[in-house]
Parts: sequence; structure tokens; C-alpha cells
Amino acid sequence: MIISRLYAIVDVDVLRAHGCRVRSFGEEMRRAGVGLVQYRNKNGTPEDMLRDAAILREVFAGTGATLLMNDRADLAALAGWDGVHVGQGDLAPADARMVAGAGSIVGISTHVAAEIEAASASCADYVAIGPVFATGTKLDASPVVGLEGVRRARMLTRKPLVAIGGITRANARSVIDAGADAVAVISGLIVKGECPGRIAEEFLELLR
Repeated sequence: MIISRLYAIVDVDVLRAHGCRVRSFGEEMRRAGVGLVQYRNKNGTPEDMLRDAAILREVFAGTGATLLMNDRADLAALAGWDGVHVGQGDLAPADARMVAGAGSIVGISTHVAAEIEAASASCADYVAIGPVFATGTKLDASPVVGLEGVRRARMLTRKPLVAIGGITRANARSVIDAGADAVAVISGLIVKGECPGRIAEEFLELLR
């Protein structure tokens, strides 16, 4: 799997806290040229999620962007999206692909060596490691792994490696230099007084 350097996560709760709508945020990411997007909605109903999924599919139509649903392989299939991202407490990668559909992309979150090794041996298309830095977007976040955790993860898998957790424009390059193929960014794309699209462009420039 060829993976984009910037993996934008559309987190509904984070957007709502900043007064930002899914459509407008998606349009900003499209204009910036973001090619990998995940939709995450921990508190919405399936109807809410499918409605937003339809909006984002429309926004990114014709761009070639990869759209992944967080957790819900069933909704990824219903929405006609490219795949799903699962956590350690969700479906196993093989089961997630079975639900999302043959040929769908499956990513999985990991935090420790045993999880990375299991993910590497699975059918997952990419492995996510984190949180790299302290993050406020997950109340149940695992302990910070730091750049050293990224380096260790790189040694444990040949699959594309996505780093997540507290990543900003100030530290993104160091994460790539530590061995990650991409950085997944949530709140780092929404900064008061700044345009999310311009922030995404700056990330892309930094990560070349």
C-alpha cells in the first residue's frame, strides 16, 4: 500500500468543539490536496455517520483520495468507502475486511511491541503507532510512546507505519525521520485563527 504522508482525521467531536462543519473541513482538506482521510465519530448514530460519510464522499469525488471509516466496517461498506481503521478492541483485521468488503483497506492501531508484531503478521494494510506525544483528543489514550516508540515500531514491521498522537507542524518532521511513513493529525489541523486548508498545505510541505 502506498500511503500519503499526511493522514487527516475528521473527528466530529473535535470539529464541533471548534465550530467547524464536516463539509467545510473536508473541502479545506480537498483544496490542500490531502489524499488520505479517516472519519471518526465516537458519539454519533449510524444515521449521523452515514450522512457525514456521504458528504465526504461527495467532497472528495474525483480526487483519488482514500476514505477510511473509524471502527465501523459495516458503515464503511454501506457508505461505499475504501476501508476501515480498527483499534485493539474492535474487529480483527481479517474480520473487518470481511465486513467492509473484499479489496477494502484495513488499518489497525497499536501501542506496544506485541500488538505491532500481531498487526504485522495480520492482513492489515498499515499499522498505526501511538500516541507519539501527549494528546487531548482521546480520554482513554494509552501511554505516550515517544519518538523511540516509533523507531521500535519501524524495526518490528515492514508494513506502512502511521504515527498518531499530538502531532503538530513543529514535530511532524521528527516523526517521519524516526521511521513513520505518515502522520495522522486531528487537532493539529484546527488552530484558532488559522485556515485548516493552509495548515494541511504546510504539513504537506514539511513532510515532502
